[in-house]
Amino acid sequence: MIVVTGATGNVGRTLVPLLASADEDVVAVSRQAHLEDLPAGVRHARADLADAASLRPVIDGADALFVVLGGELNSHGQSPRALLDEVTAAGVKRVVLLSSQINSTRPQAPSHTRLREFEEAVRTSGADFTVLRPAGFASNAFAWAESVRTRRTVLAPFGEVALPVVDPADIAEVAAAALREDGHAGRTYELTGPEAIGPRRQAEVIAEALGEDVAFVELSREQARAHLARFMPEEVVDGTLDILGRPLPAEQTVSADVRHVLRRPARPFAAWVARNVAAFR
Repeated sequence: MIVVTGATGNVGRTLVPLLASADEDVVAVSRQAHLEDLPAGVRHARADLADAASLRPVIDGADALFVVLGGELNSHGQSPRALLDEVTAAGVKRVVLLSSQINSTRPQAPSHTRLREFEEAVRTSGADFTVLRPAGFASNAFAWAESVRTRRTVLAPFGEVALPVVDPADIAEVAAAALREDGHAGRTYELTGPEAIGPRRQAEVIAEALGEDVAFVELSREQARAHLARFMPEEVVDGTLDILGRPLPAEQTVSADVRHVLRRPARPFAAWVARNVAAFR
């Protein structure tokens, strides 16, 4: 049995059907009382990683667990050890944790202190662990969907700064491999797309998929900060803008880990847009 937390997220909602199509016994976990449109045979369970004890009945008898932290767990809550103690007590053999590339490139970043603590708890849990450290998600472009639909405009800072954003579908496929296959225990994978691409070029790719012009308006750092501060903690806002505007060389480098695990190239940003173009129409 494979338990997938964060089943409604950008990665989880692809991972669950991937595992189901491979005839795995899958439990999709969310904090919601009910999930719609689950694949045949997939069971839904309600649990909250902020309350580790609520996960215990779900993972009893599980062979593998995919862990995604909700935003609130990145800043406060129970000790990561509490969650991993429940995992150990339930006898889960494999744990795959969705982390962040920032833990490689900026290991002292205040915004990711808790996530580093969860990494350490997973590594010392006694289970076979795999840590996934993706770069920025291609799906972050959903933030532009409304302005593209209503005004055919993308507003973003640092228009020419290119980063190798990763398709969440690639993250899901790597997670599925780590959950199902031998050979991934003790590994940390940095997951990126196959090319660095900046916001202005992303807007052009969206325009090409729509077959219509899409304007690009470059925001100042302060304008972008004011926008992000509406839904992000202050330290996360500043850290995000530092990466977007002043990336380190390692953050602009394409990783080979997707190719290594999946035996194929990572998907480009254009492939993500093609699958999700309806959101921008």
